Amino acid sequence: MTSQNPSWRVGAALLVVAALGALPLVAPSVSPDSSSGSAPAKTGRTGWHGAWAASPQAPAEPFGPNWSLRGFADQTVRQVVRVGVGGTRARIELSNRYGRTPLRITGATIARTDKGASVSPGSVRRLSFGTERSVAVPVGGTVSSDGVPFTAGALEAVTVTLYLAEPTGPATFHTIASATSYRAEGDHSVDTTGAEFRETSGSWYLLTGVEVSGGPSARRDGIVAFGDSITDGVGSGVDRNDRYPDELAERLAAAGRPRSVLNHGIGGNQLTRDKAWAGGRGVHRFALDALTEPNVGTVVVLEGINDIGADRQGAADDPTAGVSVDQLVAGHRELIRQARARGLRAIGATLTPIKGSRYDSPENEAQRDAFNQWVRASGAYDAVVDFDRALSDPADPDRLLPVYDSGDHLHPSAAGYRAMAEAIDLDVL
Repeated sequence: MTSQNPSWRVGAALLVVAALGALPLVAPSVSPDSSSGSAPAKTGRTGWHGAWAASPQAPAEPFGPNWSLRGFADQTVRQVVRVGVGGTRARIELSNRYGRTPLRITGATIARTDKGASVSPGSVRRLSFGTERSVAVPVGGTVSSDGVPFTAGALEAVTVTLYLAEPTGPATFHTIASATSYRAEGDHSVDTTGAEFRETSGSWYLLTGVEVSGGPSARRDGIVAFGDSITDGVGSGVDRNDRYPDELAERLAAAGRPRSVLNHGIGGNQLTRDKAWAGGRGVHRFALDALTEPNVGTVVVLEGINDIGADRQGAADDPTAGVSVDQLVAGHRELIRQARARGLRAIGATLTPIKGSRYDSPENEAQRDAFNQWVRASGAYDAVVDFDRALSDPADPDRLLPVYDSGDHLHPSAAGYRAMAEAIDLDVL
């Protein structure tokens, strides 16, 4: 991976992560309390590692038409994802968190990706659920398939295909995939050519995880990247896997230390307030999304710019005005508490520049600066990564460096996401 940082910025990009002490990576057998949501304690040592993940969202069309509101009936959905770590067995996770009725999966397969909707001949593996080919996922529930022999390497693309014979109703999904999903009429779950997959979408549907076992690592060394649209990868390329968690996984693999970097960012998500279409407030969904991943040792938190910026926008679905820095800090302390209760190390990230964006105002900039100073100086997190300084323009530190700006002065470009990944000291992980 070649850096696009100007040479004089490399030192600044790497200066900001400082370990403040490691915690013992032993997961207690307690569940999160009611203030944190409810989730099974999967973060201890198991035979499985998360290889890819996406946080579920309620059916909605915040950024244009998709398939979530209508759902599926006698249709096959094919989705391509890149795994961060390899193994010799695989299983998938499906979510009906926001469904209104039980979700019937009639058939599911996993295969090695060829090109587009096509898969490599001979690589298709049928998936079962408790030895059955079909499964009903209860309302609000999640289900994992049985493991199947399936060899995949780190950073390899795999294709998951779901056949949905019965009407699903509105479907749980992930809005911004920065990837192409495919749909066909009827059952094409074992097709290899992809010729029948004539419809496409820019979201992921029902699929929230791919896990592997039998890989080179038996350690509890997975990483969760938790946050909003900047973690989600808004501004990155479609089907290019250049979000910052992707770039971090590439750095780790290039250094001979491949491990999963699981992306639990949601565009529009706030830490302290619920938004109907953006996955629920971060202090609640953290337990459901980040803390349910197996064999994770570290979480990187980048969250809060939407809490600050939503007041500027005055959106109708943000009825509570005036999130203060103290409230934002309290939310981050709650995430740290939850992470440590599960034996995870927590890395805090500073909020990136917003000058010139729709969030720009003197009041918001003052809040961003005050929060970033707390992250840097408080010692609350086990380590800090200073994304703010890594991306800022030295001539105007409140603004993204132009090469790191996707164009809206809020979301990084592909080069900006690389700079974020490079700002993380791999030894801290």
